[in-house]
Amino acid sequence: MDDDATVSAADIARLAGVGRAAVSNWRRRYPDFPAPVGGTASSPLFGLSAVAGWFRARGKKFELSAGERAWQRLRALGDDLDLAERVSRAGVFFAFQAGILDTFDSRLDDPELITLLSEMTHRAGPLESFELLCHRYFEAHSRRLSATPEPVAELMARLAGPVSTILDPACGFGALGLASGAKTVLGQDSDPMTASIATLRLRLRGIEAEVHAVDALREDAFAGRTAEAVLCDPPFNERAWGHDELVGDARWEYGLPPRGEPELAWVQHCLAHVEPGGAVAILMPGAAAGRRSGKRIRGNLLRAGAVRAVITLTGSDLWLLRRPVPGQRPPSTVLLAEAGDDLSTVDEMWREFGERPESGVRIIDLLDDDVDLTPARRRGRDEDLGRAFQAVQGRFAELTPRLPPLEAADTEPAFTTIGELVKAGVVEVKHAARTDGEHPVAEEGNVVASVTGIAYVHSGPPAPVGAGLTVYRVDPDRLDADFLAGCLRAADLPAASASTRIDGRRVRIPRVAIDVQREYGQVFRRLAEFDTVLRQTAETGRELVRLGFAGLVEGRLRPRR
Repeated sequence: MDDDATVSAADIARLAGVGRAAVSNWRRRYPDFPAPVGGTASSPLFGLSAVAGWFRARGKKFELSAGERAWQRLRALGDDLDLAERVSRAGVFFAFQAGILDTFDSRLDDPELITLLSEMTHRAGPLESFELLCHRYFEAHSRRLSATPEPVAELMARLAGPVSTILDPACGFGALGLASGAKTVLGQDSDPMTASIATLRLRLRGIEAEVHAVDALREDAFAGRTAEAVLCDPPFNERAWGHDELVGDARWEYGLPPRGEPELAWVQHCLAHVEPGGAVAILMPGAAAGRRSGKRIRGNLLRAGAVRAVITLTGSDLWLLRRPVPGQRPPSTVLLAEAGDDLSTVDEMWREFGERPESGVRIIDLLDDDVDLTPARRRGRDEDLGRAFQAVQGRFAELTPRLPPLEAADTEPAFTTIGELVKAGVVEVKHAARTDGEHPVAEEGNVVASVTGIAYVHSGPPAPVGAGLTVYRVDPDRLDADFLAGCLRAADLPAASASTRIDGRRVRIPRVAIDVQREYGQVFRRLAEFDTVLRQTAETGRELVRLGFAGLVEGRLRPRR
């Protein structure tokens, strides 16, 4: 084990199979817990050898797989600023092992690391091995890396439709290309190491990838070329995007983007690279829908029929566009809607709008002095704010989240794992395919769970589960379903990549009698209900605040005297 390797509290929790709160408790309770050797007060780093020794001395589980050892070795070989380059070099090694590259020249001159990467390849294969290192890198630098969330990437890919070729002009680490299911991905990213990692992730999945390490706005690597669809999550609010040198660029079909509107430059870049009739799905800051400086371009996009929908998600808007087909009559309506963090509603809204386009907002009504496409503002114009406020206020008053009574316990139970329960025949595990393929059926009393912390007991008639979900069929005489669902939810599994499924078999389950399980299962169920009502209370409260501000400004509400 490398004496220079360091681990964060989150690393320790993952390796020990516990939550981060447990690590904090150990630091407080045990004076001999290893002291930090680096990092900051809020994000300390600990010596890996010292932590492993502390666990061994107490007989506690602390698993160091070849993948974990390789990750720690990669981190210890240099500065964190160069970590992306070392991850990329490891990817070259895996690509060579997979037969994608004929020669191996990744400049990995560390024999210990080469041995660990070889062991990873033997145990898990090149693809899953590289994904493990990538996700460790993403976790370690989550505050400075801006990656498209996997559920959002999958949503964008679905709405753009199944295609064989996509273009992503701000591809980052390849999240949109991976989610698209396309056979060919054309991409650009201004950072060479990011572009390299994206290329390797795509090619290890058998996707034909052409990724250029240059800024797409300043140096269009695909000038004159189009794809069936364009997916894009561009950088927001970058003032130095090349406005002065790109004044006469042919991509600005709908108008020269103002200096402070780089996002409208990305929109037009995307439209220039999609086939006529092809779809563009692009994430945009909410302000881009209503800033006065961009109204001329928004108006031109609407008149041409290029904008088909603006849907507000959490933290951004999703713009859906189509490149106009010459000679085809532009549509007369556009979809303006809000989804927040409930992405499941977007597919249905888009489908209904496709079936009944007259249900959308008339484009002619948007071509006013503001050309404001903000969904929330449009809804405010269309509703009676006074009555809406009163209705929401009534719903808010009815929401009463009740936390089940809990008390501190000093004992720590023995644990088993789902894997052991599977071997004992107590539970059967069925995984759904991530895209096309078999989807298991959930029956009454089965537990359905995802890798993002969702877990519930299925009720009602049998139904196939969605992509990426897992069905747990329990022996009710030996394992309580609500108890298992609570343990799965407590595990707080991290989101998996497009190709890597987190191994839920390692989730720890307290080894207690069935009557105790049922008692705990009832409390788990009440906690889940409390969480649901709490979320509803928060969402309804935000809606109440929005309506209150809007109603006061519009004169539909006044202070009560």
